[in-house]
Amino acid sequence: MPSVTSVTKHEPLLEVKHLTKYFAVKSGSSWRKQQVKAVEDVSFAIYEGETYGLVGESGSGKSTTGRTIMRLTDPSAGEAFFQNQDVFSLRSKELQNFRREVQMIFQDPNSSLDPKKRIGYSVAEPMIIHGQGTKAKRKERVLELMSRVGFSPHHLERFPHEFSGGQRQRIGIAKALALNPKLIVCDEPVSALDVSIQSQILNLLVELQSEFQLSYLFIAHDLSVVRHIADRIGVMYLGHLVEQAPTDELFAHPLHPYTQFLLSAIPAPHPKLKRERIILQGDIPSPLNPPPGCVFHTRCPFVMDVCRQVKPVNREISTGHTVQCHLYEESASEDLTISRRKGD
Repeated sequence: MPSVTSVTKHEPLLEVKHLTKYFAVKSGSSWRKQQVKAVEDVSFAIYEGETYGLVGESGSGKSTTGRTIMRLTDPSAGEAFFQNQDVFSLRSKELQNFRREVQMIFQDPNSSLDPKKRIGYSVAEPMIIHGQGTKAKRKERVLELMSRVGFSPHHLERFPHEFSGGQRQRIGIAKALALNPKLIVCDEPVSALDVSIQSQILNLLVELQSEFQLSYLFIAHDLSVVRHIADRIGVMYLGHLVEQAPTDELFAHPLHPYTQFLLSAIPAPHPKLKRERIILQGDIPSPLNPPPGCVFHTRCPFVMDVCRQVKPVNREISTGHTVQCHLYEESASEDLTISRRKGD
């Protein structure tokens, strides 16, 4: 796992504050007032040379968070600052510069590779779009990157369908590196790959991080995968960031019941080893109509009355370890009394 020694001594490379994203729902030919609450009040920071893992079940809002930061969709509320620049206010040339510095690796590399274009052109395309280098310089850069991710010069003339899934993901990584970015958003880059290939891609990302001085926002649903690459981890549930901590601390002392559930679901490394499983009741609620109070209370094995009515606040339990859960709030009963008086 990468070291974050001295990382926290500097200003964040990326800082996200109270990010919120709602999607309006279309019914027939008209738009309904109801909205999908994909991301709700999410805040975190990523430092230079660091990997921040964002994990949760499908539908938790982690990919929407990454795409909103990338400006692939507009936020409903909140702020994001990259190198102290307000990401959501960037326009024209400033936005183009931002997209040079921040690149993305997609879950399905086919979505970023044109099936009609040869691989050499696809990797060079970001440099062409941003007007970087001469044709000869771009070819030299493509050869360098393709060699670095395990390909020979003759591979440049092939088309995407001639490669396996793992090979296509390596090509996607080379393409993301073409503009020499500072931050790469990795949106489930290994979830569609075999386990043996996953480890190869993860090792490659770690090597490239050190070589190119990269920072990663690594999005995944598998905590066991994130553990091997992330310095810090944020856990999302139904659009909310319910817990975040340094990786070792999160695995040693998980606080939120949902985090404990995710950890219990990781297969034991040996068949004779037994791990206590936490079984959640029911399905994840719809983001169209999330439950009041704590969004996890409908499935939580430790639910209290306060959980059903009052939304928990973000509290720091130890250095860098925060959680949104009434189990760790001394004033939970007081909050409930105040809430009832206000008629909430």
